Amino acid sequence: MKKTFIILMILSLVLLGFVSNKDQQTIIVYSSAEQFRNEELQKQLNEEFPELSVRVMYTPTAKAAAKIFVEKENTDADIILALETSYMNKIKDALAPIDGLSRIDYVDEFKPEVVDNQYVIWERQAGSFIINEDVLKKHNLPIPTSYEELLDPMYKDLIAMPDPNSSGTGYFFYKNLVNTMGEEEALAYFDKLSLNVKQFSESGSGPIKLLKQGEVGIGLALTFQAMNEINKGMPLSILFPEEGSPYSMTGTGIVKGRETNADVMRVFDYIINDFIKYDKEHFSPEQIMNNQVNSIKDYPTGFKYADMQGIDSIKEKERLLKLWKY
Repeated sequence: MKKTFIILMILSLVLLGFVSNKDQQTIIVYSSAEQFRNEELQKQLNEEFPELSVRVMYTPTAKAAAKIFVEKENTDADIILALETSYMNKIKDALAPIDGLSRIDYVDEFKPEVVDNQYVIWERQAGSFIINEDVLKKHNLPIPTSYEELLDPMYKDLIAMPDPNSSGTGYFFYKNLVNTMGEEEALAYFDKLSLNVKQFSESGSGPIKLLKQGEVGIGLALTFQAMNEINKGMPLSILFPEEGSPYSMTGTGIVKGRETNADVMRVFDYIINDFIKYDKEHFSPEQIMNNQVNSIKDYPTGFKYADMQGIDSIKEKERLLKLWKY
């Protein structure tokens, strides 16, 4: 009898431990945003939900999309953050609808209804020509102001651009020129530009790193990343080509099935209604909402956005990437 009682006690403790562990199950956020932004989100989630276990995991765009596309609702992620909209559209069957969850006053083109309430727009990431003036002065070179001028042989090995195959930033520069030049002319343009490119970097932040190190004088890169370095004292400048500032959007959503978990929904609500405003004000300020606040010193204004028709089409992206040689 005593032996049976001990066994029952052990089984009870194991069961209680299992229930406790289940209750404390970690809520996982896959984020394709930069690490410094993820760290701020993690900090705020820890402060807002001290009773919950929430983990923000940096997951590169293509990896996150491929994993969720294959695993669907069986993935370990609960929330998908800052994933390019082309990939959000690819995995939309694995996402729960978010009707009525956002309280953000989006500009019309970015309202959740535009994407059938499958996710919310997280940000607009825009690019420009970033110039390291010290490097160009060292080589006695003028500052280029157009895509055509980048083809001049005097800039050989002084240009960096993200690889469209691995970077959304690289792809939106590529897609914009396809839109404005036409596909054949754009492909011919990149054949010529490649002769001057020192590196097609794997990540979107690659050109900024090369500019900081003085390895190149010109980068096709994200404007907000450049402003972050400029405000730290780096001798960089920002130029917008005549075609305008190319851009892409990212989205944030819930994995299907998680919408029944009250804790996941609390975290999701905080991310898409509270943290999104902080993130836009301090990190990624391109406008997506009305009355949007921007605290980034001297952030450019008055420029036009480029023609980005088709930027959120995954079929178009996959087709164009098959044509990319570099």
